[in-house]
Amino acid sequence: MEQLRKKIQEQVIGQLSFAEQASDEEIQEAIDVVILQEGMCQGCTVQEKLQLKKDVFNSLRRLDVLQELVENKGITEIMINGPNGIFIEENGRIRKWEKVFESKEKLEDIIQQIVAKANRVVNEANPIVDTRLADGSRVNVVLPPVALNGPIVTIRKFPEQAMTMEELLAIGSISPEVAAFLEKLVKARMNIFISGGTGSGKTTFLNILSNYIPKDERIITIEDSAELQITQIPNLVTLETRNANVEGKHAITIRDLIKSALRMRPDRIIVGEVRDAAAIDMLTALNTGHDGSLSTGHANSPADMLSRLETMVLTGGVDMPLAAIRAQIASAIEIVVHLGRLRDKTRKVMEIVEVLSMVDGQIVIRPLYKFVEEGEAADGTVIGQLKKTEFALQQRDKLQKAGITLEEESNAI
Repeated sequence: MEQLRKKIQEQVIGQLSFAEQASDEEIQEAIDVVILQEGMCQGCTVQEKLQLKKDVFNSLRRLDVLQELVENKGITEIMINGPNGIFIEENGRIRKWEKVFESKEKLEDIIQQIVAKANRVVNEANPIVDTRLADGSRVNVVLPPVALNGPIVTIRKFPEQAMTMEELLAIGSISPEVAAFLEKLVKARMNIFISGGTGSGKTTFLNILSNYIPKDERIITIEDSAELQITQIPNLVTLETRNANVEGKHAITIRDLIKSALRMRPDRIIVGEVRDAAAIDMLTALNTGHDGSLSTGHANSPADMLSRLETMVLTGGVDMPLAAIRAQIASAIEIVVHLGRLRDKTRKVMEIVEVLSMVDGQIVIRPLYKFVEEGEAADGTVIGQLKKTEFALQQRDKLQKAGITLEEESNAI
């Protein structure tokens, strides 16, 4: 079938001497002619003919063998390790896919097609790029000579409809008590930072928390590659970074966008992910009246996240004592929500901590909720729940100003 597909594709290209200018309809008609009229598919079933038509069209006008994976809503991650290694994540499990690219050149053509549609550039001089597909899926590309085993592409897919808190509750990722608690914090305009490892669901959770933002506020989102799906805010501004051109000039960074956002009269600023020296600008924004802002970052725990923020600020060459940086962090971030993936591949809210003041040069944090594992089911599913600790939220000024009260527990201190 693969050899037959190549023959049909060659015939179609031969019939359409200007295939690049041909419309999708003309391409599909030409495929029909080759398959049906020229007898190249004798003995094929109707289903096989339809599949051949789809495969040829995807090769000429879509993402070749990737198109089928992109359209499959059950697949959450596509990992391409060169032309002969395609892996997919489905239902939390990773497996190798049976199809491959016909050549390294074909994979490179698909990569250029993807980045060009998002006005990005990737080549040997600039071998790494973050971009997205038309449906919003996040794409990371790494080319040789950086990637030694061929062009590497990683596609993180997102659902057409953003996940809701009700869905998280249904799958047990969070408890009703904690969901109600976080809703009150967002409405009270507390600054919340979401931490977690790769694939823990940080962007999804950020989307969900944004649903609690009042609709009459002006929100500015800042991302390397636009992924957030905030639809309920009418006064929404979406900003995205821009890579440098082929001359290495005119790049627009997260830092540039944060500085610009401060002049755009935001009520809240949402930074999709902080991963470099832009951390100092984010902290500055949070400490200059933009309460209720949200952001995410990679870390193994809430304490690690705060430590990483220190490191990010220092990498920016900021001439500031470490104690002053920690004071900025403690003043800017009030809550850290840490997410994780358990060994059964489920995603959970693992911990919620409150960031307090500095004591003896160290940032003091206190856990408010922690996931407690209680065992394992016969099918390997981890049993556990998010439990409240003995500590209660201390910083309540914003809650009081917003007229929001929290239920107190007798054992809270």
